[in-house]
Amino acid sequence: MNGKRGVALNELLVDLFNHVMDTEAKAVITEEFKDISNNDMHIIEAIGIREPRNVSQIAKTMCVTVGTLTVNMNSLEKKGYILRERSTTDKRVVYVTLTEKGRKAFFHHRDFHKAMIRAAVKDLDPEEMNALMNCLLKLNDFFKAGSGQE
Repeated sequence: MNGKRGVALNELLVDLFNHVMDTEAKAVITEEFKDISNNDMHIIEAIGIREPRNVSQIAKTMCVTVGTLTVNMNSLEKKGYILRERSTTDKRVVYVTLTEKGRKAFFHHRDFHKAMIRAAVKDLDPEEMNALMNCLLKLNDFFKAGSGQE
């Protein structure tokens, strides 16, 4: 890829990331959920609505340390979004579940993402959709691998 296209692509990706984060924050942090941040919404998303998850699993999903996550968990618990319970078999393990308020926030956030994806792909034909998926999978692999510098 030549320099100009690389610069243009970088600017597009940075711009896209910033717009997604800004739009998401405005869309999901409504009057009802004004007591939490967009980052808190992502923690709620990582906890999920299925079986209880332990703090280590959630931290791994979010690519943060348990210590970093604990600060946010304290706040979310105080605000009534999550419940934490120690394992009955291993007291070192703490399981986290969403409260009804947390589940409501989870679905609110999920609905924003569904609408965003629908809008992004609504006019794509199958070939364009496959190309988009392939590009995004490669980009995701780059980030999963770390710095990706070769």
